[in-house]
Amino acid sequence: MTKKIVAIGGGENGRINSKGEQKPYETREIDQEIVKLANKEHPNFLFLAHSQIAFGESAEENYYNVIKKIYENLGCEVRWLKISELKDDLNKTKQDVEWADIIYEGGGATELMIKLWKETGFDSFLKKAYESGKVMCGISAGAICWFNSGFTDDPKLKDVEGNRIYALDLVDAYFSPHCQIEGKLDRVRTSLKHIDKVGILLSNCAAIEIIDDEYRIIKTKPIEEIFEPFAYKTYWENEELFEEELNNTEFKPLDELLSKNINTKKL
Repeated sequence: MTKKIVAIGGGENGRINSKGEQKPYETREIDQEIVKLANKEHPNFLFLAHSQIAFGESAEENYYNVIKKIYENLGCEVRWLKISELKDDLNKTKQDVEWADIIYEGGGATELMIKLWKETGFDSFLKKAYESGKVMCGISAGAICWFNSGFTDDPKLKDVEGNRIYALDLVDAYFSPHCQIEGKLDRVRTSLKHIDKVGILLSNCAAIEIIDDEYRIIKTKPIEEIFEPFAYKTYWENEELFEEELNNTEFKPLDELLSKNINTKKL
């Protein structure tokens, strides 16, 4: 089966924030590509807001309502697997995963999300779903989760040199979202010095699409902030930092991305 991942570095989705303000919708083209990958006229879309575990079910539900509107408008049938259902209803969990063509995890607390998945065995459900050809996707924490590990803003780790939260390891790389935030690139680069992995560093409004053994970059237009979206490949070798910007909109070999090589520019 064709294996599919779309990992989004961040971006607004039209939500209403805590002040009652309407935020812009910045990820439309990426969302459209996710639906296209399902190869169905009306794909079954399963939403997870498990990274909202620290914020309560009302936060989960609010997130679901935003995503439901987006993906129903894109022609999907949409379901939501609640945290409470994951913990208490194994039959519904199995049925929802089997039903889905697309599985999307939202943003939030990466560490608590991964802990929940491992405690419930849901991590194995997701790995089987990936192997069976479902579209595995998400934003921020929901992007980190598909990689070996990634950068987190958890207070226990964000100031640690080797900032690293282990994830599902579907792709053998280190991932960081929201890298347009001031100072974050330098923090991630410092962490990578202590982690023997290639880092994939994305700003908001940038995503990496991985299909089997190939990948490409998708970018959308920022509305809330003014910056140029970017994706970087970054790693350390022999105490030197190497980095290159990824701009390929056409597919390229994934093994080239994941390997440390001399073609990458030294910083």
